[in-house]
Amino acid sequence: MKKIQVITLFPEMFTGVLGSSMLWKASDRGIVEYSYTNLRDFGLGPRKQVDDTPYGGGDGMLLKPEPLVSAIEHARRVDPEALVILPTPRGSAYRQSDAKELAASDRGLILVCPRYEGYDERVTAHVDRQYCIGNYILTGGELPAMIIIDSVVRLLPGVLGGEMSAEIESFQQDDENIEFPQYTRPEVFRGQRVPDVLLTGHHAEIDKWRAANAHKGTSLRSADGAAGDALNNS
Repeated sequence: MKKIQVITLFPEMFTGVLGSSMLWKASDRGIVEYSYTNLRDFGLGPRKQVDDTPYGGGDGMLLKPEPLVSAIEHARRVDPEALVILPTPRGSAYRQSDAKELAASDRGLILVCPRYEGYDERVTAHVDRQYCIGNYILTGGELPAMIIIDSVVRLLPGVLGGEMSAEIESFQQDDENIEFPQYTRPEVFRGQRVPDVLLTGHHAEIDKWRAANAHKGTSLRSADGAAGDALNNS
């Protein structure tokens, strides 16, 4: 069973996502186990403070190192071998190969969700991986964490239906190839027909057509390949 822990100020944000569809089925089947650590529980003083103003001035607040590191240490005690992952603009680009590596590993995951204007840099000494999931800004690390969880859990054995479901997809080799176009019934929709070759049952010709058309979706992506990705403001 893959253990996935989330450190966040807003654990309620995850219940709808991880409690639905294939992510819920993975948990129900005992393939993955989700748990949450509320960062506020490790806050300092009577007000459970987790943030403070940055040294050197500037707008916004930063997450303090003491609560965040204490929360990470708590999660590590639950799963000592787990990888601690921090979504951050300063991380390496998160790619399909990363998702496949994390899914294939026997180690659990601890996802840290920053908030506000970011975090005290000293927190990174307690983190194993830093990932950037795209070139735009979000309000916190919860959505990037959900994206990473989704991309990993769907690759775990027994989660998807078909054996090849996770292989015949876009970005399998971290390249810019987009999966070939796909069609279902009806054969004609508002004047648009399904390509004739897909109706022939001739698998060799269908494979050839799919290979020839697998690249066409690249025109929908921006020059830096960042369309559809996201970045947290942390």
